[in-house]
Amino acid sequence: MIKLIATDMDGTLLNAGHEVSEENVKAIQYAQSLGITVVIATGRAFYEANDPIQPTGLKVPYICLNGAEVRDECFDIVHTSNLNHELYQRIRNVLDEENIFYQVYTNLGIYTEDPERDLAIYLDIAKQMGQTPNVEKIRAHIQHRIEVGSLKVVDNYDKVEDIPGELIMKVLAHDVDLDKINRAKERLAKSGNLAVSSSARGNIEITHIDAQKGLALRTIAEQLGIEMKDVMAVGDNLNDKSMLEVVGHPVAMANALPELKDIASFVTDTNENSGVAKAIYHIIDETKK
Repeated sequence: MIKLIATDMDGTLLNAGHEVSEENVKAIQYAQSLGITVVIATGRAFYEANDPIQPTGLKVPYICLNGAEVRDECFDIVHTSNLNHELYQRIRNVLDEENIFYQVYTNLGIYTEDPERDLAIYLDIAKQMGQTPNVEKIRAHIQHRIEVGSLKVVDNYDKVEDIPGELIMKVLAHDVDLDKINRAKERLAKSGNLAVSSSARGNIEITHIDAQKGLALRTIAEQLGIEMKDVMAVGDNLNDKSMLEVVGHPVAMANALPELKDIASFVTDTNENSGVAKAIYHIIDETKK
């Protein structure tokens, strides 16, 4: 019997409107009623990840920032893996040399040097998903994040490390020039002690080598006394690969990259058609046999 389920958010649990469908909510509740622990595993920071989950009433642990931070159902932090000064500077040097814009994620917020560049990233992501973005709505969303303090504007990323209590957890880079992105990925991957992945075309997510979804999920399973053969993970992009590789029941979305479908034991429906719900019911029924 399956005992633990981990699901990615963007492109997986969430639809294009960044909402959890009723079908997905009911499937998670059904799994929980059977005593199965369901974990959210995302590249998002907690304050971004909790926004679409809170309205559903679901109580779940979180693997955030690709595994750099793990929180329990009460939102208490139980594990972190941050980037030290040397690794942070190494990342910045590569991205600056390649002239790639990036944001810095910490344990207390997200930092940007240019909100207008953030707007351009949102617009590009929306277009990738086949949407016609509402520029003013997105601009207002960015301004709201600045006002509530979840997005912080600095004139130089050097200052982030000087702020008391701030730990660098992840750097998220984005550029429409895929040659630059691929070149930077290759350079960063070779530099050592870094986990380099992607959650969308044209982006790079960089964390400490110990901050990966697969490692975080394995830690949670060990704490619960669950063997990895009894764990299911579902995702759509490269930052989900590490967890699909270590579980007994790897599931790829229909909209997933070919690299994930190649290692999946089951390919479910798309995120627009509640593919997570269909995967949960399928794997539960399969493991009951």
